[in-house]
Amino acid sequence: MKTEAQVSSPEPATFEAIPATTKVDSAANATVGNASPAKTYGKNKGPQLDPSLIKDDPSKNSFLGFFLLSFVAGLVALLTPCVFPMMPMTVSFFTGGGKTKMHAIVYGLSIVAIYTVIGLAVAPLMGPETANHLSTEWLPNIIFFAVFIVFGLSFLGLFEITLPGTFINKMDQKSEKGGWVGIFFMAFTLVLVSFSCTGPLVGSILVSSAGGEVLKPVIGMAGFSLAFAIPFTLFAFFPGWLSTLPKSGGWLNAVKVVLGFIEIGLAFKFLSIADQAFHWRILDREVNIAIWIVVIALLGLYLMKAFRLPGDTGKDAEDKRVSVPRLVLAMASFTFLVYLIPGMWGAPLKALAGYLPPLYTHDFDLISRNTPANQICDEPKYAEFLHLPHGLQGYFDYDQALACARQQKKPLFIDFTGHGCTNCREMEAVVWSDPEVLKRLQNDFVVVALYIDDKTELPESQWYTSKYDNKVKKTIGKQNADLQIANLNNNAQPFYILEGNDEKVLVSPYGYKKDVKEFVKFLDSAKKKFSELASK
Repeated sequence: MKTEAQVSSPEPATFEAIPATTKVDSAANATVGNASPAKTYGKNKGPQLDPSLIKDDPSKNSFLGFFLLSFVAGLVALLTPCVFPMMPMTVSFFTGGGKTKMHAIVYGLSIVAIYTVIGLAVAPLMGPETANHLSTEWLPNIIFFAVFIVFGLSFLGLFEITLPGTFINKMDQKSEKGGWVGIFFMAFTLVLVSFSCTGPLVGSILVSSAGGEVLKPVIGMAGFSLAFAIPFTLFAFFPGWLSTLPKSGGWLNAVKVVLGFIEIGLAFKFLSIADQAFHWRILDREVNIAIWIVVIALLGLYLMKAFRLPGDTGKDAEDKRVSVPRLVLAMASFTFLVYLIPGMWGAPLKALAGYLPPLYTHDFDLISRNTPANQICDEPKYAEFLHLPHGLQGYFDYDQALACARQQKKPLFIDFTGHGCTNCREMEAVVWSDPEVLKRLQNDFVVVALYIDDKTELPESQWYTSKYDNKVKKTIGKQNADLQIANLNNNAQPFYILEGNDEKVLVSPYGYKKDVKEFVKFLDSAKKKFSELASK
């Protein structure tokens, strides 16, 4: 099965311009920045990777992280008002009526199967092309933004998302038939009845899985459902444990409200991705941070019972005393708020690098960054809207960068990145910012950042038909993505390549691994090999 990181290709393809049509008008003769004429554009082959340098799939760690995140979401779902009160009711079904522990196991496995099937249904949409479209095009991201806002408002109590009652009643009737089929439909009924609380969490996981890996929706749903099903199964095995559960009350609605604020805050991540990919510049870094500050401030005030929301009813809502758990959560919220505030004046906020727009979008920056500029050969194409982090000087076009690397007799550092790449921003904030890494990038390499999701359309004279999928590549992002897939059999970001002036890759590529020492070793080994080859 294909994943984002490994995309099958019959043979290493060359990266060259093949005119999509023979018709050339005045628009076709236009240039972008200092774009090369059509007759010289794409004259290089692109990176040539020796199969012996290919390492294990770098996406495995992201799979594990996503599984664990989804597992935690499943545990959180258990603490919502739709699910928590159902535990005693469901478990009592297995402790009477002649039900065995095997029935409880089948019940738990049925929950896992139902959610995993949802992931399987979404998985076909997660191929490289479709996933890139979903994760960076303006329309899907605005839809995702709206979905998260709707889910958040639902959790805050503005309205409730429910499934049709007739559908739920039919499933409930089938669950009463008994036997193994009845057990399955009982699990199905639980999934449906709890939808108003679990639906936003499940939807958030599926939206977050739109990152290119075909398996990610399945992994996410498996992690969520496993955490969701385990308590029901365990309590069926050990009914005495039910007495240890806290009583239902206002704290359950408080859990929903906290989730609602988190959903609203995360919603702006999707709007930000579209904003960066299309260079709208309407949601710059300081605007994003300001929104988060307001959301977190409201969350902290809510936890301190400064105001009530529609779902806050009963004795707990009337009681003005703040419980210790709420106080601890409020302290955590206000601590996070204080951490965010310096970001309004340009602080890097490394812990949030993957979720905020890049620092170059920050207009109100009072923090000085006197990074010595490295020398490049000429004015980079697309520099008016593309930038490198930490004041680095470099390129955004492969051919132009390779020409400079040959002129300066330096190896070429290729950064396959994306506007919507969370892991790329984290690598730049944690690894690239290290003085030892930054010094090497400035002095020892020519740097080129190839954005695979940039939507800037090139002049028609620079379009070409890909030898990989026979599709016409018209934008900067499409051409960069095609270069990575066709030449390197890879579609993961971040993906770092170090190549010599002959376009041969010097050492094994480097993926998402936030280890400064390993990254320095990666750079040094390539520099050493480049010097050895140059001396022959």
